[in-house]
Amino acid sequence: MKKIVLLGDSIRMGYDKYVRKSLEGSAEVFYPAENCRFTFYLLRTLRDWVKNGVLPTDADVVHWNAGLWDMAVMYDDGPLVPPEVYAQTLERIHRRLQLHFPKAKLIFATSTSVQEEKYGPDFRRTNKGIEEYNAIARSVLEPLGEEIDDLYTVSLAATAEHHSDLTHYNTDAGRLLLGGAVVECLCNAADIPLDAINYGAFSAENYSAKEIGN
Repeated sequence: MKKIVLLGDSIRMGYDKYVRKSLEGSAEVFYPAENCRFTFYLLRTLRDWVKNGVLPTDADVVHWNAGLWDMAVMYDDGPLVPPEVYAQTLERIHRRLQLHFPKAKLIFATSTSVQEEKYGPDFRRTNKGIEEYNAIARSVLEPLGEEIDDLYTVSLAATAEHHSDLTHYNTDAGRLLLGGAVVECLCNAADIPLDAINYGAFSAENYSAKEIGN
């Protein structure tokens, strides 16, 4: 059976259980229980998740994202992680993923769009900023051989029923939208027939603010 690793921020936390349930019987899906947050945190903590047995080193596919925390702006002093540092850290994460998961196909998921008009003045994200950071990720990772799962474009189709708040998609419709796109991407990457997928098998769970984070 295929082994798949999911890594990423609270957007990933909104669809990881859906993906696991959908691929039940076709693939084992692994992910940290915690929010992977921004690039520095992922770079630092990846080693611990591997050494503690949370993630299998013989994974066939690693699907990951990092960006919404990095590009967030607080108090008008620029992104939390400057663009050039974001680019450098993405490349370091890529090398670390290659080290820990030597046979895995690596797939980077672009950061999803937000309802930018709902953010306050002291902490905000803009879709223009997200697009800029997604473009940086593409420019760094595609030349290194990573596939891009364009969840940003998928998220642009979202309506009110898909959104659970200004950032997240933790509704039944939202999980179906993003989770369905991730499942299809993973099936293509791992050569899993789409007719083997258990679409609709997932029972929605309540997500607390503590579990989802920023």
